[in-house]
Amino acid sequence: MQRSNERILTTHVGSLAKPDDLQTMIAAREAGQPYDAAALAGRVTDAIAEVVRTQAEIGIDVVNDGEFSKSSWGAYFRTRLSNVDARPGQRSTPGLIYEREEPRFPDWFTGARAGGGPMFSYVLRAGAAARGLPVAGIQGAFCTGPLAYVGHAQVQADIDNLKAAARTGVKVEELCMTALAPPTMTFFLKNEHYATDRDFLFAIAEAMNAEYRAIADSGILLQLDEPAILTDWHWMTDATVAEYRAKLAVQVEALNVALRGVPPDRVRMHSCWGSIHHPHTDDIPLADVVDLILQVNVGAYSIEASNPRHDHEWEVWQDVKLPDGKILIPGVIGHFTDFVEHPRLVAERIVKYARVVGRENVIAGVDCGLGTRVGSESIQWAKLAALAEGARIASATLWAV
Repeated sequence: MQRSNERILTTHVGSLAKPDDLQTMIAAREAGQPYDAAALAGRVTDAIAEVVRTQAEIGIDVVNDGEFSKSSWGAYFRTRLSNVDARPGQRSTPGLIYEREEPRFPDWFTGARAGGGPMFSYVLRAGAAARGLPVAGIQGAFCTGPLAYVGHAQVQADIDNLKAAARTGVKVEELCMTALAPPTMTFFLKNEHYATDRDFLFAIAEAMNAEYRAIADSGILLQLDEPAILTDWHWMTDATVAEYRAKLAVQVEALNVALRGVPPDRVRMHSCWGSIHHPHTDDIPLADVVDLILQVNVGAYSIEASNPRHDHEWEVWQDVKLPDGKILIPGVIGHFTDFVEHPRLVAERIVKYARVVGRENVIAGVDCGLGTRVGSESIQWAKLAALAEGARIASATLWAV
């Protein structure tokens, strides 16, 4: 994993806004409608080349494929595991259930449900509707038998496309590819086969290990997307912190099983408090679980850090030592607002972390994927440009001579 002793590097979390025509083609594939498979494959390749080039031109150092081949970050696995049944119209997730917060904000939750839910930017939804585009969604998914990995050809195509994009003359520090982690998959995939929740979780971990090793073995940095270790708190509405930590300890064990054979310095993990735009007053504090998060065998920890409920938690690292050799990737721009952060604010956030954990141990990141969470593609790129400029300002401060 690339680190720098000369300047602050930049990266982002995952999803970027798909071109309209690509989104329409993928939606047809996911809906089981007729589509030209060869045309879709070619369009994915071209779109990834373009999005890698744009990231590099803006100044992002560790780039990805924008998740352009995937239906969504939380649904793509359906075609990569055996015995997963997609059932359009049937919910396999809890939905908008936030019993810790709803008693205080009943009017907000009523309005959110009436508006179709607060998952994504309302401006983004309205713009997609005006252009006649499908809005990204997650169908119900159900585990009906023993899980095994069958996505070898798909993950290899993703690897080939990203590597090909990097051979088109762009200059980046490193390539990164996202993959969904087992605890979060238990949120999106309903168990109808395994005897216990633990058996289900570890079956996913064993199966997905093939995807994780394929990405890491290719020379591309693996990013595990794992918000569940923070967001499950909202579903365990009667749990104490001690009870939640007990569940988290099992999830950490499963994550490490899933990462067998993957060198820690070839993988980073992203955790956040969820991209749903609810009040977040009852999020689990980072201080209550950070020691367990640091037990996952990865080289870097990408953690949501800039939204108004968690911007202060850089202070946690004053008391918690980042393990030797590890990297912290705090989110210094957010998905929670269409405001474009000022580069000087971005720089201030970077400097705070660098002065606590060491400048060589910080890579500047994003709170969550931007592609389906901010109001437009132009805002997405403006935010990433602010990230790059903020990192340059912070580097000048941190390496001043």
